[in-house]
Amino acid sequence: MDAATLTYDTLRFGEFEDFPETSEPVWVLGTQFSALTEKDEILSDITSRLWFTYRKSFLPIGGTGPTSDTGWGCMLRCGQMILGQALVCRHLGRDWRWVRGQRQREEYVSILNAFIDKKDCYYSIHQIAQMGVGEGKSIGQWYGPNTVAQVLKKLAVFDSWSRMAVHVAMDNTVVIEEISEHLCHAWCSEAAAPREMNGCLEGACAMAEEETALWRPLVLLIPLRLGLTDINEAYIETLKQCFMMPQSLGVIGGKPNSAHYFIGFVGEELIYLDPHTTQPAVEPSEDGQVPDDSYHCQHPPCRMDICELDPSIAAGFFCKTEDDFDDWCARIRKMSCSRGSLPMFELVDSQPSHLISADVLNLTPDFSDSDRLERFFDSEDEEFEILSL
Repeated sequence: MDAATLTYDTLRFGEFEDFPETSEPVWVLGTQFSALTEKDEILSDITSRLWFTYRKSFLPIGGTGPTSDTGWGCMLRCGQMILGQALVCRHLGRDWRWVRGQRQREEYVSILNAFIDKKDCYYSIHQIAQMGVGEGKSIGQWYGPNTVAQVLKKLAVFDSWSRMAVHVAMDNTVVIEEISEHLCHAWCSEAAAPREMNGCLEGACAMAEEETALWRPLVLLIPLRLGLTDINEAYIETLKQCFMMPQSLGVIGGKPNSAHYFIGFVGEELIYLDPHTTQPAVEPSEDGQVPDDSYHCQHPPCRMDICELDPSIAAGFFCKTEDDFDDWCARIRKMSCSRGSLPMFELVDSQPSHLISADVLNLTPDFSDSDRLERFFDSEDEEFEILSL
């Protein structure tokens, strides 16, 4: 059976391997834990992350399309998870915890409603799949990390409640000027007007323009290729350090045609949430509340050896304030100067002359280079250049 179609429907939660007893630190999205003394805290933290999996029996995508994403939607679900974590940090804070059976805050309900499997919810499987058509992906086709990053960037424009700036850094380069001056500090007068999508954000008022902070919260997604067919071991320590940053949103990637959402590591193992479980679609109640047990992974998290990671990934970071972004830049520069590890990407103040313009990187259906960029980040058969110092 193809790896992309595997599901864990026949497994009981008790069959999952328990978290290891180890003296090595456990890092989860910028927070350090001890596996010996804080196991309950680790599991509580991981359970609190939004877990989006395959679903079945939702309304057909596009009116006549599939009613389940089993077998093809794993990267789309991972994209939902990494963006869901950004929304949690944006509206609830990194330290927020989910408690089963407890009535949740209004902000949490609004976040979850944005991902319900309906066509008029901001980040639903329907929206992602249909927006992907503009990126050259037919509905039901498997995505790579770069494609899902580009789609999330486009969908976020319509989220007038969160008003986050989503930036996809291309060519292994993060340009500070593009983010600071042209994205997060620039208030776009043509930003999408507030709108309600199927009541998804009902009760969560969009901020008035005069109340908007000078800095728009930033979601930074960086598609990367860290090797040819296997991850280059020179990048492993750098990848680990990314999970240690307080701005970390984790990494989407996995194995060929089988995507996972990586949220941390312990020793030489990555910790991840796996979308390959098919669950029935959820219908919100009339008051907007969502039966949410199935949106939180309540068994010990999955782990895999870091060397098994497919080299095609996208790393995510969230900077709620300008100070957060400045701190992230300082950490990246410090990390780039450390010995024994290879930088995964370059951080520069302004656009290097050898890069094509930022306008060209805004992929559209008519973008002649979109196929080239897609091959660069998503193909398993192409030759790739390994970054070197």
